Amino acid sequence: MRSDLTLMNNDQAPTISLVVFIDALGWEVLKGRRFMEARLPFRRKLRSVFGFSSACIPSILTGLMPREHRHWSFFYYSPKTSPFKPLRLLGWLPRSLVDRGRVRNAISKLIKRLYRYTGYFQLYNIPFKYVDKFDYCEKKDLFVPGGMNGGENIFDHLQRAGIPYHVSDWRQSEAINLESLKADLSQGKIAFALLYMASMDALLHEVGKGSPQVDQKLAWYETQLEEVMRVAEAHYAQVRLFVCSDHGMATIHTQLDLMSKIEGLGLTFGRDYTATYDSTMGRFWFHNQAARERIGALLEQVPQGRILRQPELQQLGCDFVGDQFGELIFLVDAGVLILPSHMGLKPITGMHGYHPDDPDSNASLLSNVEPPNDPQSITDMFHLMRAESGA
Repeated sequence: MRSDLTLMNNDQAPTISLVVFIDALGWEVLKGRRFMEARLPFRRKLRSVFGFSSACIPSILTGLMPREHRHWSFFYYSPKTSPFKPLRLLGWLPRSLVDRGRVRNAISKLIKRLYRYTGYFQLYNIPFKYVDKFDYCEKKDLFVPGGMNGGENIFDHLQRAGIPYHVSDWRQSEAINLESLKADLSQGKIAFALLYMASMDALLHEVGKGSPQVDQKLAWYETQLEEVMRVAEAHYAQVRLFVCSDHGMATIHTQLDLMSKIEGLGLTFGRDYTATYDSTMGRFWFHNQAARERIGALLEQVPQGRILRQPELQQLGCDFVGDQFGELIFLVDAGVLILPSHMGLKPITGMHGYHPDDPDSNASLLSNVEPPNDPQSITDMFHLMRAESGA
């Protein structure tokens, strides 16, 4: 619990609003499954925003689109501000060594500690010989006041209003976060809680939405949340429960080696163009007109995806000032995985980060009361949390 906040007036009938965020619990993931139907009869799909969790979670916490909160994909071209220049020396080492997951994780932890980053930080598979051309957008903890690159999050509002609240530590396991929440609930002094549950996302990446392991995980969540409700109902007259997600998960059916296609043009990375290859997107910055034309022409001929034009990016809330996250964005179709990419080198079963129009992109909202303000999108979760908490 945030202990510096004013406690509830004990003369008032105690009410607690619990928001449980389950990463990747999409509407299509839940389809055909019975998950807390009796407890949570109010159920609706929510439209997600374009991007990965690095874009979706900030939108949930702020109610803003990515162009406003300025969080999207982790890496963006900015050699003048890149904090990673010393890492370029690692580009001289064999890739068989520096591309190992354990090595990358160790270096990421060291950089995070040295630079005092409080947000989620991971180098993934950005080549070290090019890493000095990029900056990173999530250097601050999203789940604290002042955590956003742009705008305010729900915690700014809660702090300003003096509302006692609980928020999970996203660095900890689900089991630890569950125990921490129950401990605060048993004190009966918080008015709002946000429980963060992240492991469903990793499971769906690994096994896909059709796996029996997903049913087993949902059964575990149901057991845990029933226990949370038991503790909450013992200390509050009314418990308002909302379970939400940020996106769903599509099943991979096609792998696309987009990197090799671009490299086959004979252009020089860093001189003619710079690119990042996310799992579902190729994002490009151009240093001459010839590179722009040749890469654009090639991408027009790739049948597994399409270039997103400026009007569509504007509609999606991803038209960033100065083309921060890419002058050209190529998005693959749902179920296509860019491999290899700068996010991973191994095949996986499930992926997200596709167009919000795709059914597998839809998020979920389940509740035991009629949700306030008729939420339709994950951005509306911010307004729901403000209404529920009184912030």
